[in-house]
Amino acid sequence: MINRRISESSLNGKSPRAALEGSPHEKVADTARRSPAIGIDSANETARALWYVTRGQAELRPVVLPTPRSDEAQVRTLWTGLSRGTERLVFQGRVSFSESERMRAPAQEGDFPFPVKYGYCAVGVVETGPLEGRTVFALHPHQERFVAPAESLHPIPETLPARRAVLAANMETALNALWDSGAGPGDRIVVVGAGVVGLLVAYLAARIPGTEVTVVDVDFARRPVAERFGAAFSRPLDAPGEADVVFHASATPAGLACALACAGTEATVVEMSWYGDRMVPAPLGLDFHARRLTLISSQVGRIAPSRRPRWDGRRRMAKALALLADERLDALVTEEVAFEDLPAALPRLFADGAPGLATAIRYR
Repeated sequence: MINRRISESSLNGKSPRAALEGSPHEKVADTARRSPAIGIDSANETARALWYVTRGQAELRPVVLPTPRSDEAQVRTLWTGLSRGTERLVFQGRVSFSESERMRAPAQEGDFPFPVKYGYCAVGVVETGPLEGRTVFALHPHQERFVAPAESLHPIPETLPARRAVLAANMETALNALWDSGAGPGDRIVVVGAGVVGLLVAYLAARIPGTEVTVVDVDFARRPVAERFGAAFSRPLDAPGEADVVFHASATPAGLACALACAGTEATVVEMSWYGDRMVPAPLGLDFHARRLTLISSQVGRIAPSRRPRWDGRRRMAKALALLADERLDALVTEEVAFEDLPAALPRLFADGAPGLATAIRYR
């Protein structure tokens, strides 16, 4: 499950709020705070945004767009992506109080649990301001139009379709996890959990020369996508062992147990799942210590330590967008929903065991 925490590289000992001061994310939050209240006398444009209003319920609410400053742009949204990981937990009211500050998205309005405007996969065209006419990606909630600092917008390569670009945040997460893992040429790599992020990890890992990549999942319908990306597919009971690197992205205790079982002696297991407020049992008995396994977490809010001295958020996002150039990745977007229909569709899309992978939200 992807978790877009507010820190983009390192908190450096600061509180999350202090670390944002002066950053692009703080400027995004400041822009959101400048939105005039609905009902006041204002000549500003209005737009509709999705708000999670109570457990299992969302609605479209009008917002008044602030007047863009000289360093801000107004964006007309073309597509947004729906996160079945973190956003599902927000929809279900499962963001724990202890994580409520770190869980804030850059352009979030409201506070957890409800009501809250949340999301981070927006693609649109700049209508006015810097980058006018360019198609851009932004870590912004589901909203028809929005105003954002120009430095928070990421131009999309001309060869990248806007619809596929909603996967940028997922690709960024997968890239960061691969850096965290230390995987290299020739490695035997297992990915447990064939959701969007898991499949993107497999896609990237399969491009490393000489790797043997296997995707493990209970849903056999994910097999064609895994194989299209150059990976083998296995059910959990048939999963290969003696892996050099294992990624866990299923967000289930059974998946974590499977990931640990797949790891070879002194291998690395990368935990990518975020469980919200759930306590998760981890099988650290039996031969866990004898095999000297390394269990690490990977979280996209901080750039992997191996890259942190040289990379920042903009460089990483630019690379994530460039990596989406492959048309095979269109297989990850399995459904489109009109923005007007999104509140009614969310219970189905976020239901346990819901079929499909990524959902793209289509705007008029």
